[in-house]
Amino acid sequence: MAGRLKLEIVTPDAKTYSEEVDMVTLPGIEGEMGIFPQHVPLMTQVAPGEVAVRKDGRDYFLAIGDGFVEITGDRVAILTDMAIRAESIDEVKAEEARRRAEARLAENIDDAEAAMVGAVLARSLAQLKVKRRHGL
Repeated sequence: MAGRLKLEIVTPDAKTYSEEVDMVTLPGIEGEMGIFPQHVPLMTQVAPGEVAVRKDGRDYFLAIGDGFVEITGDRVAILTDMAIRAESIDEVKAEEARRRAEARLAENIDDAEAAMVGAVLARSLAQLKVKRRHGL
């Protein structure tokens, strides 16, 4: 379909999202990126944060974790360790995960555990940002 993008978001558990959309905004490692149809081909890292999807004049939001994105003129494929639609985010659980991760990082832990806990913290902060920003 001319003027549209096929957006696919895949996590280790499942294909979370697969639809034709008008535009995608995502958190790249060097800042937010807006992607329209006919975007120049690109492959880069994505950072934990918010993906905004424009489809048929409406905006939809998802929280994503670390991962990669491949962009072609008519397709955006995101491979990430987490993708949750804004309306499905459990704010209480995300806040608990944030608190636990921050407390654990304050302890004397090795680098490998600090990296894992840091990833948990980043995912919980992404969820909280999306949920609180849109109040869904």
